[in-house]
Order: sequence, then C-alpha cells, then structure tokens
Amino acid sequence: MRFEQLEQFVALGQLRHFRQAAETTKISTSALTRSIQTLEDEVGYELVKRSTRSVKLTSEGELFLEYAQQTLSGLEDTKKRLFKSLNGCSNEKLIIGYTTKASAIVPISCGQFLAQYPHVKIEMQLQEQSELVRKLQLGEIDISVCSQAINSIGSDIHLPDQLILFVSKFHPLANKSDICKQDLSDYPMFGCFSQSKQIQTMLNEAIDGMNKAASIKVGSIDQVMDGLCKSNHFAIASIEHANTVAENNDLVQLKTNKDLAHEQLIVQTSQQVTPGDHVNQLLSLIEKTALSANS
Repeated sequence: MRFEQLEQFVALGQLRHFRQAAETTKISTSALTRSIQTLEDEVGYELVKRSTRSVKLTSEGELFLEYAQQTLSGLEDTKKRLFKSLNGCSNEKLIIGYTTKASAIVPISCGQFLAQYPHVKIEMQLQEQSELVRKLQLGEIDISVCSQAINSIGSDIHLPDQLILFVSKFHPLANKSDICKQDLSDYPMFGCFSQSKQIQTMLNEAIDGMNKAASIKVGSIDQVMDGLCKSNHFAIASIEHANTVAENNDLVQLKTNKDLAHEQLIVQTSQQVTPGDHVNQLLSLIEKTALSANS
C-alpha cells in the first residue's frame, strides 16, 4: 500500500467521482480504477459501490477514508518536524497581522521576541479589522491582534460590538436602562447564530456568561423575532441582524451603556499554526506588553 494510493482514495472519497478524482491526482481514470481495486484486494473489503451515475463508499470505505486522511495528515506533520529538525528552524516564519489600535503593542512584542529567537522571521502587517478576520480564516496570517470594544449593559454584562440583545416592546425589560445578569436569568432566551466563526465564538462566550447554554432555543432571525412577539423571551444575535431588528416596530434592542465601554485585546492564531515554544513565547510577550500599556 503506497501513500499515492491513499491520496487517490481520499480524492475519490471527497469528490465521489472517478474522472474528477483522477484529474485531481493527475492520473488516468483507468489507472485510478486499478488503484482502488488494488486497495480493496489488500484490505480485503469492498470500499466503493460503483454505478453509472455516482460513486458511493461502503461502510468499510467510510472507515478506510478516515484512516487514509489521518495517515496523510500524520505524514505531513512528520515531514514538517523532520524539516525543522534538519534545518534548525532556520526558515521558520510567522506572519502577524494587527490593527491600528494594537500598533503600540505588536512591534514592541516582536522586537523582544526576535532578541530571543533570531532564527525566526517575523512579517508584520497593519490591516483593517475586517481584512484581518478574512486573512486569518484563509490562513494568510498566523496571528491576529486587534482591540475589541466591549460595551456594558448594566454593570455585569459585557458584549462585543458585534452582538445585540433585543426583546419585544412589551417585555418588562424593554424600557429598563440598567439591566444586570440577574434580570436576564428570570427569562428564557432565543439565539440567532452567525456563519462567521469569530462572531459565533463571541456568541457562545456571551451565552455561557449569561448561563443560558443549556436552555437557549435557536432559530433563524425570522423565527426568533416571531417567537419574541409571542413570549417573554429575550434574544441574542450578531450585528448583521441589527437593521432587521430596528425595522420591526414590535421589537426593542436592549440599551447599551456606552459610558462603560472599554477596549479588550483579542489575540487569535490560525488553525494552520503548529503550537510550539516560540509561538507561545510570542503570545506571552504580546499579553505582557498589552498589560504594561494599560497600566
């Protein structure tokens, strides 16, 4: 069994089409067919159900697909570790993106880091926050550093700018100006989640902070708004739904006390970054520099 065969089977398992899988792995369709047949002979099970219209994996094929993906992933990790071992990390490079509000933190942190790890190359990119989010999702940067405004509702509920809380205009909290966590604990909660991974993380953290993770009911924005008008629930959603909520005369967004707003440093790493001593040290230096800047 060769690694090339595993790559070919993974391509077939993902695309479910012999011709497309053959083109992806740069072999002929007949060669791919023989490769799959050889794999089946070696493992002793039928892996693929073939028909004139589609390709389906058998239950054994699905299990073998998982094995093949894990094996190839392990191979790639081993190659990276061997490369680093043989080259002494001489070609290690980290790309760090940051917003203007973090410009007093990142360059200082990187300078301190390079004094300790001179073999690591650092590329710093000053970006708008939206571009920073996009590049992090695509793996074009390794670390992002930005300053996130956190607004307070009452004195103990803190939400990022990207999140809103809202209720029916007839809700007991609709006109209350100082809402605390205890006030919200008396009412059930609706949630309308986001397709953005970053905002979804913020939503999850906010829901956990209000102790609603076990009882929240989730729906589309239309379902949530309809549910609010028929119940005493309150709702949380991403800012993308703010205009929709504002245009509904039966709903009220819970007031945010801008006077209590403060900035919170948000540091995130790409999923492609392999954790290591040098990465952890850079993250630690960023955190220490931020604390010094705020003290």
